[in-house]
This record gives sequence, C-alpha cells and structure tokens, in this order.
Amino acid sequence: MGTSLGFHIVFAVLGVGVPLLMATAEGIGLWRRDPTWMMLARRWSSAFGILFAVGAVSGTVLSFELGLLWPGFMAFSGSVIGLPFSAEGFAFFLEAIFLGLYLYGWDRLRPFQHWLTGLPVAASGAASSIFVVMANSWMNTPTGFKLVDGRLASVDPLSAAFNPSTPTETIHMLVSAYVVSGFVVAAVYAAGMLRGRGDAFHRRGLLLGMAMAAVAIVLAGITGDNSARFTYGAQPAKFAAMEALYATTRGAPLHIGGIPSDSQGRLLYAIEIPYGLSILAAFDPNAEVRGLDSFPADQRPNTVVVHLSFDTMVGLGIGLGLLAALFWFLVWRSRRVPSNRLVLWCLVAAGPAAVITMEAGWFVTEFGRQPWIVYGIIRTTAAATSAPGLGFVFGAFTAIYIALAFTLVRLLLLLARHNRERPEPKA
Repeated sequence: MGTSLGFHIVFAVLGVGVPLLMATAEGIGLWRRDPTWMMLARRWSSAFGILFAVGAVSGTVLSFELGLLWPGFMAFSGSVIGLPFSAEGFAFFLEAIFLGLYLYGWDRLRPFQHWLTGLPVAASGAASSIFVVMANSWMNTPTGFKLVDGRLASVDPLSAAFNPSTPTETIHMLVSAYVVSGFVVAAVYAAGMLRGRGDAFHRRGLLLGMAMAAVAIVLAGITGDNSARFTYGAQPAKFAAMEALYATTRGAPLHIGGIPSDSQGRLLYAIEIPYGLSILAAFDPNAEVRGLDSFPADQRPNTVVVHLSFDTMVGLGIGLGLLAALFWFLVWRSRRVPSNRLVLWCLVAAGPAAVITMEAGWFVTEFGRQPWIVYGIIRTTAAATSAPGLGFVFGAFTAIYIALAFTLVRLLLLLARHNRERPEPKA
C-alpha cells in the first residue's frame, strides 16, 4: 500500500493544482482576449485528462487495499473514517462530472460558461485532498469516540473528522499540492525554453507555474512550521525522531543534517545551533524537549528514516523557496522571463525535487507515527492482514505501476509532440 500511495499521491496533488492553473489561464485569456492564454488552458486540460484517468485507477486500487490489507484497521475505525471518505467520494464524482463538461465543452459552450465549468474542478480537487487528509489526521490524533473493551463507542463523526491535527495537516497538504503543481508545470516550460522555444506560450506557462509555486512555497513554510510545533505537543516521539533527539533536553539545540546512530544514541556529523530546537518548538530557549529515551523501545519510530526524510523535506523545501525568490528577483530586475541556462536547468530540476519533497513529508508523517496505525490505540502489526502470498502480489503490482508510469509518460510526450505540430497563437 505504501507503493500504491507513493504512486497515487503524485496524481492527487496535480489534481489539486493543475485545475487551478487551467482556470487562471483561461480567466486571463477571457479577460484580455488573448489566444495564448486560452491555448495554455486548452493544452493543460488535455494533459490533465490523462493524469486524471490514471489517478482515478490508482485511487480505486487504494480503496480496495484498505479492506484487503488492513482488516484490523477497518474493523476498528470504519465508523470514524467513513464520513471523510464518503465526502471525498462525493468530491471526486463532482470533479469528474465537471471535468467532462470542461473537456468536451470547449467548442460547445460559450466562453464564459466554459470557464465556469472549470471552477468546480479546482474546488472539488482541493476538497478531495482535505477530506482524505482528515482521515489521516484522525489517525495521528484520534478523538470523537469512547473506547469500550477495545472497541469504538459513542462515535461522533464530525468531532473525529475535525480532530486536533486537522487544521495543521490539511492546510499544509493543500498548499504543498500547489507547490508541487507549480514547480512541475514550470519545469516543463523551462525544459522547452532550454530547447530554444522562448515564445510567449512557453514564457507565460513558466510564469504562471512559478507564480503558484512562489506563493505556495511561502505558505508551505509557515504551515509546516505550525505543523512541527503541533507535533511537539501532540506526538513527542515523532518530534524526537524528526530531530534525532535521543536524550530529553532542556534548552535543546537545533541540529542541521547529521546521521542518527541508534547504537550510540546520538546524532553524528550534524551542525548544532544552541537552544534552537527549544526556541522553535516552544518559543522558549529553556523549554524541555522530550527525547527518545523517554519512550519504551517498542514505541519509538525508525529514527534514521524519519530524521533523514525530515531533513530531505526541509532542505529541498528551503532550496525551492530560494529558487523561487531568485526567479522573481530576476523577473523584477530585467522585466522579462530569465533565459539564463543555469537558472532554467535549476527550474527543470525543481519539478522532480518538489515531488521528492512532498513524498519525504509523507514519510515523516507515516513512519513518524509508528509503531501505531492509530496513535496510542492500535498498532500497525495488529491492523495489517496476515494473509500469505503477499510478496508475489506486491511484485505484480509494482510491475504494473512501473508499466503504467512508462505508458503515462509516453502518452504525455505524444500529446506534447502533437501540440508542437499545431501553429502557435501569435502574441
């Protein structure tokens, strides 16, 4: 299921951000009566149709895997997570309906009517993200029920859905989706410019992608900081693993980089900033931060995976933010899209880097909660299936996903080639 999630989440986040880019480009095109902006929206809609189809298939697989691979989890928590998953299903079907109208309505609806059909696609994509993450938030801070003889009782679905983690986790995931979408779209047009396609079509595609990325990366930094501070109080074991803090410390230093050593009980080769962690966690240089030594050995996350994932997320996130700032500084200074090849290569690399950043963030969320699938209540080992023969199924699914990924890339490249053979609008 981890492989399925890692594959599907890429389509999920693009399903949040790309529709907003489509609606924005078409709105600008209608406002300015500009054919270049309209062509951008039309071509993005064709590519998004392919992405949506693949994402729908991989998302359907996940719904089956919940029941087949996690019978203990579904039996325990089905009455709680049913509400957000049902709401997500409603949002998905709403998105599918309006995407159909949007794709097939280009030459059948009036321009303004067609633009209006794109707004529900963007809104329902964002809503789907929020509803799914609500279920994951509950797994991190389970509320809205009473526990009677190991079973859930007196369930309040709304209270469970709007649990303490929901505000920080859902907002951070939403803006992260816009970060990924913006940088991925910008990377495509930066690659085109490196091949000599410096026309208005490519310049505007790059500008709009970087506009979304720049705004979202700032919000992602703010919401990520809030999320980490919330984790300090709600999931101290995860917080200790994120920072690889082995010993409970008052006035804890902030470590940059480093490799955790469980055998030695310390972080090796890190840069240390005195009192930094206590200040970031509690705005108090003398605040106490619980270390891994305050938790039983069988209730500690995998420190190596969590810390390295956290450093990858933060390091790449800062790099992406600096790149966005540099890009817009160059635009402001020269009043045009940068054509420097080094900058363009960095923008190309920023696309996959944004995806890696997002995947690393989910590694922190999921591995950091271990050994619990529902924090403090039910362990992952008790929730997973004990059915034999899963190794073969896992291998088969991995092969299918690899083949599906190659097919998707091939289809997108063919679409891009077909688009290049069309005459570009003059602007």
